[in-house]
Amino acid sequence: MTEIDIEKLIRSLIDTFLSAGEISITLRKDGLIKKIKSDNTPVSNGDLEVNEIVSTKLKELTPSIPIISEETSDNKLINNLENFWLVDPIDGTYDYINDLDEFTINAGLILNRKPAAGLIYAPAKKRMFYSYGEGNAYEFTGGKEIKINGSRKFNKNKIKFVSYSKKIKPEIQKIFDKLNVKEYTRMKSSLKFCVIATGEFDGYVAEARACEWDIAAGHAILKHSGGSVTDFEKNEILYGKKDFKNPSLILKSKMLI
Repeated sequence: MTEIDIEKLIRSLIDTFLSAGEISITLRKDGLIKKIKSDNTPVSNGDLEVNEIVSTKLKELTPSIPIISEETSDNKLINNLENFWLVDPIDGTYDYINDLDEFTINAGLILNRKPAAGLIYAPAKKRMFYSYGEGNAYEFTGGKEIKINGSRKFNKNKIKFVSYSKKIKPEIQKIFDKLNVKEYTRMKSSLKFCVIATGEFDGYVAEARACEWDIAAGHAILKHSGGSVTDFEKNEILYGKKDFKNPSLILKSKMLI
């Protein structure tokens, strides 16, 4: 693969994400066409339209890098991938089709099986996040770019996590107790990575579930803000695994590491 300018690449995608986000909102206002996929999860014409917009731009900018998207079968059978895109056109489809606001548009660039860059846009919240290397994580909102590094006035007695469910499983509760987590808020989409990167929350814990395209962009953004993403045994998360399945996850903000 030829050398790529990752910063230039990511900045070239921001307008595409903003545009795709506006289209996703318009399609929702017009009334979505919904279906149930073979894995019993929902999909809409909005998911597919955003997937086409993002994938087309990625192919234009990086024609030699394979794209693995939740909503297509392309490249999913390739073994030993090292450099590739992971795309989740709408993460949080339930929120999307039910007129809620935490759904996100995602693309993560994987190089040597590690997250090298990521973009996440939450259209209903008008919050755009992106990163392209250590110390280079940003939020674009209200027409301004803000560098994010997880810094805030940290109180070890008021540690706040996000959680996938309101009901905490015993194994996760043990980790909460060890980390002194005092409160948690339910959040289902990849927005959780972003609000941990900004320091609005301190972390997240999940048993093995979901797929690599759900976490790749957020992993890059959180890591580049100074935070960390590991499994329960503190192992590094690598990409291109069998069936693109995730292991267990522990997300930590910069202040919690």
